[in-house]
Amino acid sequence: MSEFKMTSSRRHQLKSLMLQIATKMLEEEKKEIAAAKEAYMAENCPPPDLSGDVNALMEVCKKLHQAIDKIDEARYDTEAKVLKVDKEIQDLKLKVVDLAGVKKPALKKVRMSADAMLKALLGSKHTVNMDLRANLKQVKKETKEETTEAVGDWRKNIEDKADRKKMFESS
Repeated sequence: MSEFKMTSSRRHQLKSLMLQIATKMLEEEKKEIAAAKEAYMAENCPPPDLSGDVNALMEVCKKLHQAIDKIDEARYDTEAKVLKVDKEIQDLKLKVVDLAGVKKPALKKVRMSADAMLKALLGSKHTVNMDLRANLKQVKKETKEETTEAVGDWRKNIEDKADRKKMFESS
């Protein structure tokens, strides 16, 4: 950790000086690029000699067309090379990813029934029904009528017993 701390005014001053130097360098670079363009154009494309008759102008046009054709062929070749190199770069990127291994993304919780999950995994082949309740046996709930008849209403029971009592008493 440095013992000397720079004040904000000093930092601001240095920053503005660096920006001034950078802008000067950018302007010089632009001038150099423009000069290089002019030198290239003067070397490779001399100004045409337009003084003369129609035949001389026709010859100049033919030469210009030939130059354009050569430049167009060079542009096409360069474009093909660039596309080839781009494809190689993509292949190498894929190889790097393969070598590094595929990172598994974090899994999200999904609420899905077993039927829906099997249908998603197997597609139209899914014929198994995972509805477990459908496979259960249907049992009818039967009430025991015998016991209800036997128990029945308690008043009837008492009256029946009273009748029996009378039968035994009378004999």
